[in-house]
Amino acid sequence: MGWIEYLLIVAGSSLEIFVAMECQGSLIQKVNKKQLTAICFIVAVCQLLAMYIGYFLSSFLNGKYSVKDEALLGEIISIGILIGLGIRLIGKAIRNERIEEHCQAQLDMKRVLRIAGITAFYTVLAGIAFGFLGTGLFTIMIMVALLTVICIVAGIYTGYHFGFEQKTKVYIVGAILFWAAGIDVIVRLVSAK
Repeated sequence: MGWIEYLLIVAGSSLEIFVAMECQGSLIQKVNKKQLTAICFIVAVCQLLAMYIGYFLSSFLNGKYSVKDEALLGEIISIGILIGLGIRLIGKAIRNERIEEHCQAQLDMKRVLRIAGITAFYTVLAGIAFGFLGTGLFTIMIMVALLTVICIVAGIYTGYHFGFEQKTKVYIVGAILFWAAGIDVIVRLVSAK
């Protein structure tokens, strides 16, 4: 896999954070830059830990269970994870859950931490996919940190200025990115045979 495929998966994963922050940004009176910096740090650390845990889990499973063609099995599992994550985002786009709008003086840190925990679970799955695909952890971690911070800041300001109406489109784009990465793995798998 090349850096473009890495970027597709990490961006697909980060877009969920964008949507969550867009919804939060639509509720606040004013963006508090100190609080935004703290949120960027907390969520980025959660995402990095989740990616590392997922990557470690795939390495652990590869070492624990010896399969005749473990590379093929890992790629099939990765394809399943990527397609599944895309389906999940499409499901969220179709449901289009409404947000109870009420103005807040600042971001609700409890809600942000809950969002970080939920998105971290799906980042663990992306980390497992990365691990099974045999990608380099260092490059992925840099991309995760950068895209997480970019999506948090962009999401907060998008929500603050435009509301949360773009979330359905962003979910669809995230799903397409996951599916494009999954299709790329399939194409590489078929062309290698």
